[in-house]
Amino acid sequence: MTGLLLAGGKSRRMGQDKRFLELGGRTLLERSLTVLEGLFDEVIISVAEPLPELKGLRARVVTDLIPDCATLGGLYSGLSSASHPRLFAAACDMPFLADSVIRRMADLGRSADVVMVRLANGLQPMHAIYSKACLPHLERMLHAKNLRVQDLVSVSDLSVKILSEEAIREADPQLLSFLNVNRPVDLEFARKLFAGKQGAAHEGS
Repeated sequence: MTGLLLAGGKSRRMGQDKRFLELGGRTLLERSLTVLEGLFDEVIISVAEPLPELKGLRARVVTDLIPDCATLGGLYSGLSSASHPRLFAAACDMPFLADSVIRRMADLGRSADVVMVRLANGLQPMHAIYSKACLPHLERMLHAKNLRVQDLVSVSDLSVKILSEEAIREADPQLLSFLNVNRPVDLEFARKLFAGKQGAAHEGS
């Protein structure tokens, strides 16, 4: 399986490029990338346009094959470029990605074309598994300007596995791996969580 880090967002709600915002001395992108590199032999970073800051990374960087198509365009570009038949895709603004959660999703949806978690706030398409069987459907959606990645779960030709909160809580009781940092208030919340985790780790050592 390939690991795909989606890093093409425009960060409008944050007001600055969130890919390079720091949490605990490391950027959000670095944090996510480290988790994926620990799990997958191939990691791809999907961006909307070339980023000089990404030169020198081990991960392969791909730019959108079809521009201005948001997250769906990044997923399509990454999946098209992947060497493996399936990939795990995550947004780069998820500072608490957990390898245990990713492994659990892979185990519970071994043969599915789409493996997605449904939380109380809905489906989580940017922390999900996709197979190359999704490519023609993604292309059709792109040309129709339907950019809702989660609509893949309704495609009858695809094998879809929807996982419940309960299935994931065994690996991530607080579901922190799905936390996105979209706004300044989210970043502040993530920093408080991180500080709390660091404090708890020191107390336990």
